[in-house]
Amino acid sequence: MPILNFMSKIVHPYAHRLIMLRDWKSRWFADPKKYVSYLKGDVLIRQYLEKKLRGMYISTIEIERSRKATRFIIKTSRPGLIIGRNGEGAAKLKEDILKKIDRLKLGKPEDFKLEIIEVANPEADAAIVAYMISEGLEKRMPYRRVIKTIIEKVMTARGVEGARIVLSGRLGGADIARTEELKRGSIPLQSFRADIDFKRERATLSYGVIGIKVWIYRGKIFADKKKEIKS
Repeated sequence: MPILNFMSKIVHPYAHRLIMLRDWKSRWFADPKKYVSYLKGDVLIRQYLEKKLRGMYISTIEIERSRKATRFIIKTSRPGLIIGRNGEGAAKLKEDILKKIDRLKLGKPEDFKLEIIEVANPEADAAIVAYMISEGLEKRMPYRRVIKTIIEKVMTARGVEGARIVLSGRLGGADIARTEELKRGSIPLQSFRADIDFKRERATLSYGVIGIKVWIYRGKIFADKKKEIKS
């Protein structure tokens, strides 16, 4: 009988801290018969929005459903790009989402809300930082300069205690794929109380795809509460 080694398994930092530090990105209760269609719908709608809103510095897309209402929460560092003049962009996006829901046969919600929330500290958000790196690489900027400049910006952001960036692929157009890593500060992945934001992204270039991984450590969540209890 083979011996299974569970110690080497890598767990996604977001999933690892669900309930303790993070909430689910899709929040709803459904009839067991509708569960599969709702879950599939959420995945497809999220993929559709990520593709449609690429370039608008999206952090997360959250979906909430109740019996009659459906709410989409889009967090971005540049809300003006989505909202548009006099809210025209937001109205158009709302129509597109409703059409997508109808196409997936999820049933048109009686009350549909679209909320666009601004991310106050974008340099401390892994998704936005990963997109900034992708944007720099797609503009054919030298990859070492891109990650060095961005990691310095991240480390000067409020509340950030550590950052790590990993690029993999045909870096600089080389014939053989390789990996480049840059790290500043600490990234305590083993601690459940550590607020670590993580995101995967890809930069599509003429000679192939470059994979991007970003970890940002924003301190321990319950540190302040412990101090208050002691005092």
